[in-house]
Amino acid sequence: MNYGDDFQRLSKYGRETLKGRSLAWDQKPPLYKAYPAELERVELDKPDRSGGKPLFDLLQNRRSERDFKFTSISRKILSQILWAAQGISLATKHHQFRTAPSAGALYPVETYCLVNNVEDLKNGIYHYTVPYHTLVLIKEGNFGTELAQAALGQSMLRDAAFVMVWSAMIERSKWKYEQRAYRYIYMDAGHIAQNAALAAVSLGLGSCQIGAFFDEEVNNIIEVDGEQETAIYMTAIGKTW
Repeated sequence: MNYGDDFQRLSKYGRETLKGRSLAWDQKPPLYKAYPAELERVELDKPDRSGGKPLFDLLQNRRSERDFKFTSISRKILSQILWAAQGISLATKHHQFRTAPSAGALYPVETYCLVNNVEDLKNGIYHYTVPYHTLVLIKEGNFGTELAQAALGQSMLRDAAFVMVWSAMIERSKWKYEQRAYRYIYMDAGHIAQNAALAAVSLGLGSCQIGAFFDEEVNNIIEVDGEQETAIYMTAIGKTW
């Protein structure tokens, strides 16, 4: 079966198919995922929103790096990259805009961090709480080897200082865009990953973006159900040789 071809065909827009649509505002999914209050929270350093290296230098120097030193980075650097990837860049009365664009400002992509080697931070799986720029510790432990195995043996996930795992909250986008939502979700993830990659270069680090993995194994690691929320993309970041 040609699933990819069918998806492309069935998610096309046509003038006739868009007529008469309306949004059920009372059924709009929440923009943010919330974890129980009793889980441990980590306040991150305030991101530096000014300066940095010239954009075109970063574009010139960005490469997919796969050989990482197993060495630590600072929590401040982690904070900076998380904000660059998907942090709040402008807050207004009705919206909190982020560093990466999103169709309809629905932001269906959630960010998780697998921490292997970050100073003053326990190893484990964290969720990035965007509006508060904090991390929530979902589970403590060393999961780098497990994640590498889930990604077809890509050892860089074990050796990187941390790995960003992005998931899609499908209904957050389908509420407005129906089947075409999947196109937008993957576009959103690409914008976010590019931000992270450029931020890593600016901070003297390397990164590698990863789309090859066993979905259910990664879903189990970050503890999502694989249906309403599912892993879609990853980026390994750390110091290179």
